[in-house]
Amino acid sequence: MQNKLIKGIKNPRLIFMYFLGFKICRIIPDSIYLKIEYKIKMRKELNLLNPKTFNEKLQWLKLHDRKPEYTNMADKYEVRKYITEKIGEEYLIPLLGVWDKFEDIDFEQLPNQFVLKPNHTSGNIYICKDKNKINYEELKKEVNSWLKREYYWVHREWVYKNIKPKIICEKYVVDESKTELKDYKFLCFNGQAKCSFVCLNRHLPTGLNVDFYDMDWDPMPFERHYPNSGSVIPKPKNYDKMIMFSEILSKDIIFVRVDFYEANDRLYFGELTFFPGSGFEEFTPDSYDYLLGSWIKLSMEENQ
Repeated sequence: MQNKLIKGIKNPRLIFMYFLGFKICRIIPDSIYLKIEYKIKMRKELNLLNPKTFNEKLQWLKLHDRKPEYTNMADKYEVRKYITEKIGEEYLIPLLGVWDKFEDIDFEQLPNQFVLKPNHTSGNIYICKDKNKINYEELKKEVNSWLKREYYWVHREWVYKNIKPKIICEKYVVDESKTELKDYKFLCFNGQAKCSFVCLNRHLPTGLNVDFYDMDWDPMPFERHYPNSGSVIPKPKNYDKMIMFSEILSKDIIFVRVDFYEANDRLYFGELTFFPGSGFEEFTPDSYDYLLGSWIKLSMEENQ
C-alpha cells in the first residue's frame, strides 16, 4: 500500500485510475468513462464526434461496432472454432485442456511443460517450463484472480463482457531462439493487412521490444508505447501465408489485429484483438497515430 501511495504522489494520474477501478464507477456510461480515461492516460481530449487518430477511432469502435460474433472471436477458447472453419485446425496450438476452475485441473496428466491462460482477459499467462518447480498454492491464487477479473470494466472493451471465464492449457512452444516465441501481429483494416509488428525480447531484463514493418518487411520509423529493438529480424518463412490468413480472418471487420507465431517452420494462430493497447498507447512520432487512424474507415465518415 505504501508503494502505491508513493507512486500516486509521483504520478497523480495513477490516483485517478485507481478510483476508476472502484465498482461504483460502473454506473458511468461507457462514452463518458472512456473520455475520462483518455484524458488521464493520453493527456488530451477524446474526440468521439470526429475521431481522427488510431487511438481515438478504437474508442469509437468500442462504442459503435458491436457485432455479437466478435465476442466468440475475442474468446481465446471459442475462437478456435472460427480458426478451424476459416483456415484449418492445423494452425492452432494443440489444446491440452480447458476447465472452469483450478481444482478441475489434473496436473499429473499434463506434460512437464505447458502454458495456462484465461480465455476472457488480456495479458494473463502462466508458462510452465518445469512441472516439478510449480508452487501450486501460488498458482491457485493467480488462476483464481484471473477467473475473478471482469475485464470489460477495465477499459470498457465490450467484447469481453459476456465471455464465460475458463482456464485453457496449450502446448508449450518456442521458436528458433529456444528461449521465446515471437509474436507476429498484423493490423487489418476492412480485410486488408496494411502493416505488421513483431513482439520480441520479453525474456530479457530490458523488457519487451516492438518493431513495426510495412507489408514489404521494411522497418517503419515509429514506436507505440514500447521501444524498438534497434535491429531488423529476418522475415518469417511463413510471412506470405500470415498475410493471406490475416486477410481471410479479418474480412468484413472494420479493424482487427491478427496474431501468429512461427516455430520450427510451422505457422500457428495466436489471437484476434479488436482494441490493441485498448486505444491508450501513444505513438512516437504522433503523426503515425494519424496515419494509422486514416486507415480505419468508420461508417460515420461515409457521408463526410
